[in-house]
Amino acid sequence: MQIEGTLLRGRSFEAVEGRVTVDDGEIVAVEERPTDSDRIVLPAFVNAHTHIGDSIAKEAGGDLSLDDLVAPPDGLKHRLLGAADTDSKVRAMARSLAYMESTGTAAFVEFREGGVEGVEALRSALSGREIEPVILGRETVGAMEASDGFGASGARDDEFGRERNATREAGKLFGIHAGERDSSDINPAMDLDPDFLVHMVHPEPLHLQRLADTETPVVVCPRSNLVTDVGLPPVADLAERTTVALGTDNVMLNSPSLFREMEFTAKLCDVSARDVLRMATINGAELAGVNCGLLAEGYDAKLLVLDGDSDNLAGAQDLVRAVVRRAGQADVQRVIR
Repeated sequence: MQIEGTLLRGRSFEAVEGRVTVDDGEIVAVEERPTDSDRIVLPAFVNAHTHIGDSIAKEAGGDLSLDDLVAPPDGLKHRLLGAADTDSKVRAMARSLAYMESTGTAAFVEFREGGVEGVEALRSALSGREIEPVILGRETVGAMEASDGFGASGARDDEFGRERNATREAGKLFGIHAGERDSSDINPAMDLDPDFLVHMVHPEPLHLQRLADTETPVVVCPRSNLVTDVGLPPVADLAERTTVALGTDNVMLNSPSLFREMEFTAKLCDVSARDVLRMATINGAELAGVNCGLLAEGYDAKLLVLDGDSDNLAGAQDLVRAVVRRAGQADVQRVIR
């Protein structure tokens, strides 16, 4: 397979006319050459933090506080999930997965509620889909053993020492929420030596130094933080010290579209479009351990093809900026997985 157009290649997303050659699902050549194509070809997205079980309860929370919305075990989300039957949850998740695929997401990291049963429900929802999951079970060691790792709710909810040790022994990913409401749970979370942290809205200078020293990656979810009224993460400060990836968080609160998350982050968080595109692609891929997120030889051919001559994108002078701040689902011509 060969795809021609303007390629956003490498880690700098240099815009060049050219052709990508794919063989057996792998990028085998990225060539610079003249082309008449209006396509824009870039790596498909990696959504580094989702809760798609919430797909049964979109916009159910109104103006509730963060704890009332999602805190285990009695937050609204947990009560709604507990009351819903498995088939309903599977159907709702399958629709969110279809939407994620249509908006250019090739892989995602899911914090999956419901123990082993929750992991199995997500696998059922993934049937027939091409999106690549990295599933982090929650609540029990058994859920970790049945999935790709453990996704902890936060050090304010539990110590998670046993789960961390079991996850390390299994050689799997361990992620944990930290610094979402305030800074009090950041040090206990970092003491667990996680593979990554989620949110980090309220880091203090000590925490920023710890991030720099340990190089612990952070996943930020700015739209979610704004909806739950906890503030915006200091994305630029975080990115100066460690790898930052982008997630959309709860489907209950926001659509799982990285187009929307990128635009929001670029316009409100004082980071460049190139940095934001890295957060939505290669940074999330490396955090999750998936071989995509870059338009370069040797990477899996998970590619997003946009119509550069759409009414929305025609005339764009800076393609990276246009992709990050302007593009959307209507501009997607093809998603290659």
